[in-house]
Amino acid sequence: MADRAAELAAARERARTTYDAAADRYDDPANSFWDRFGRRTVERLVLRPGETVLDVCCGSGASALPAAQAVGPTGRVLGVDLSERLLALARRKAAEAGLAQCEFRAGDLLDPLATGGREDGDGGGGEQFDAVVCVFGIFFVPDMAAAARALWRCVRPGGRLALTTWGPRLFEPASAGFWESIRAVRPDLHKGFNPWDRIGEPAAVVALLREAGVEGAEVVAEAGEHALPSPEAWWSAVLGSGYRGTVDQLDPAQRSLVRAANLDLIRRRSIRAVEANVVYAVARRPARS
Repeated sequence: MADRAAELAAARERARTTYDAAADRYDDPANSFWDRFGRRTVERLVLRPGETVLDVCCGSGASALPAAQAVGPTGRVLGVDLSERLLALARRKAAEAGLAQCEFRAGDLLDPLATGGREDGDGGGGEQFDAVVCVFGIFFVPDMAAAARALWRCVRPGGRLALTTWGPRLFEPASAGFWESIRAVRPDLHKGFNPWDRIGEPAAVVALLREAGVEGAEVVAEAGEHALPSPEAWWSAVLGSGYRGTVDQLDPAQRSLVRAANLDLIRRRSIRAVEANVVYAVARRPARS
């Protein structure tokens, strides 16, 4: 039990420090994939005015802000994230857009409302929402099924859960080049922090949800690309995403070598786009009769 708690604490701290650091590039115009897939997740929910939404691992608001627009001033959106720096960005954007129905607070996947909750699958133990959203976040905890159960408990009867993960071959062919550049300077860090690879296929998402007690989910794989207008756009993606957790473990000389190698790869191979494949899952909780 102590080992499990230590593993969870380490995973939580790794995610927090990674995205606190990545906040300086997270909303770079080159990193439009956050907004693109956050908005697409919300569109699949078909939210209605007046509904309530919980967005866990909300980042800087890529899904929370369009959700707030969809539910309107009579609705409510609560965004939760470990990264205080990303939450600060989200609050600022919500204020600028006049979305007073959007609130952001620090929290994590396993207890997003800090209420404890029950694990009997009846949805009890705290506030419930018409929709619960988690975009590119479920893979950050060691026990993904426990995280999915925690999210499911927050869904009211008749409500829905939207879970979005990266699909296979994320950011290839540039990703492979990034990891090779890491191997060249710090072999011990090679693929040492790539939790998104833990669940990248529709069958794996279905199996995860079933383990969590969520049946009948609609799971859809969507192939896509993310444009790279310049080599620097790829480096912005590196610094504004989970790769930052690896880059920040390099010393200045190593980081300079890795950056140069990545920029050279994009130029030499004339890479103009990378794969950005996504898996969407939406499940509806049965309504009480």
